[in-house]
Amino acid sequence: MQDTLPFIRPLVEKYDRPGPRYTSYPTAPQFQAAFAEDDYRAEASRSNRAATPKPLSAYVHIPFCESLCYYCACNKIITHNRERAAEYLAWLKREVELQGALFDDSRRMTQLHLGGGTPTYLSNGQLGELMGALDDAFHFAEPEAREFSLEVDPRTVTPEQIHELHFLGFNRLSFGVQDFDARVQEAVNRVQSEAQVVELVRAAREAGFQSVSVDLIYGLPLQTVASFDATLDKIIRLRPDRIAAYSYAHLPELFKAQRLIRPEDMPPPERKIELLELTIRRLTEAGYAYIGMDHFALPEDELSLAKENGTLQRNFQGYSTHADCDLIGLGNTAIGKVGDSYSQNVKETAQYQARLEAGRLPVMRGYRLNADDLLRRDVINALMCHGRIDFAAIEADHDIDFRNYFADALAELEEMADDGLLAIDDGSIAVLPAGRLMMRNAAMAFDAYLGHGPGRYSRTV
Repeated sequence: MQDTLPFIRPLVEKYDRPGPRYTSYPTAPQFQAAFAEDDYRAEASRSNRAATPKPLSAYVHIPFCESLCYYCACNKIITHNRERAAEYLAWLKREVELQGALFDDSRRMTQLHLGGGTPTYLSNGQLGELMGALDDAFHFAEPEAREFSLEVDPRTVTPEQIHELHFLGFNRLSFGVQDFDARVQEAVNRVQSEAQVVELVRAAREAGFQSVSVDLIYGLPLQTVASFDATLDKIIRLRPDRIAAYSYAHLPELFKAQRLIRPEDMPPPERKIELLELTIRRLTEAGYAYIGMDHFALPEDELSLAKENGTLQRNFQGYSTHADCDLIGLGNTAIGKVGDSYSQNVKETAQYQARLEAGRLPVMRGYRLNADDLLRRDVINALMCHGRIDFAAIEADHDIDFRNYFADALAELEEMADDGLLAIDDGSIAVLPAGRLMMRNAAMAFDAYLGHGPGRYSRTV
């Protein structure tokens, strides 16, 4: 069934403002250096003692890349020196060992995601070493219960290596495409052919991967509506299970690599709105369901099914069907969520190595959620994942009177209701079809920290 997503340009332009993506609440700017290694260890111990301990999940950060993509704002190391990756892997395996000792052997790892950087910078032999260390430390669940995913730069692997990745235990792949237009690729220093991607997607299908995802970026230099329409044509023919279409945030004052993009090549602000409208129309007409934010999936994909049956969740990787896990962050800058806490590792690889060399976990900062945080997180997750907040359910879980507790938020949301984006009654808030692109704006009304302290965010639409 085709998903309907009305695009009302005046309202999109009105609500297009900076705001959090809410992969967590509170968001990362609230993390504090006062939350240290001993706090993390205490949370891990507490999670083991829960009446029903949660399954385990891990995010592993591989920071290395062979070349610099000018648009990239990720934490990465550009190098051709493979010895650096070998050294990093040795320390990463040490962190895996230390972390594994914190969690009961009875718990199983059901979700794993390797991101970066470029995870496929590591050879398949090195990835095999890493998978073995993870299994020893965290005890992988049975294959049918796993969601093990990997980000792939199509320029770094062959079809044969794709088959090997499936043999190593990965069952989901995400290919970074961004744009197929040659001029755009040259402008951002990421040149790869359509033929490369087609060949690798075919290999992933043949190897038996459960899900193949493709990442796109709109708002890149030299993009036009016509050129991106051609890219969307090619992506739709590929028929990936999931598509993430991200809005490019050009912040050269914050990210040095972006200064290599010529200012005169950047599209005007109104072009991004046109590209977003085009993307939504083309993908929904092609049968993709709009999951939320920048994510689309085929109707039979697990994300679409989870959205339909009300089990969709969010974590630091975005929308997920396995988000209710204790998430262990591994590698420099990696973020975790264990118990009622968040934690983040140190950024610099030298610091990372020094901590591990001293037998310490590389936790740099974190946050322990209080009762108000837990309440607001549930409200924001309900809105972002299900498009609806049921007051009675929140009241039962948190022992509050919703309308009294959130009187200020309800007053703030009246404008969105007047604009036909939300329906608010005595017992619920529901996101209307025209408001689905503005869910982040609605969530911001429940954020107690917004406007207090640091935080620079991408635009909400």
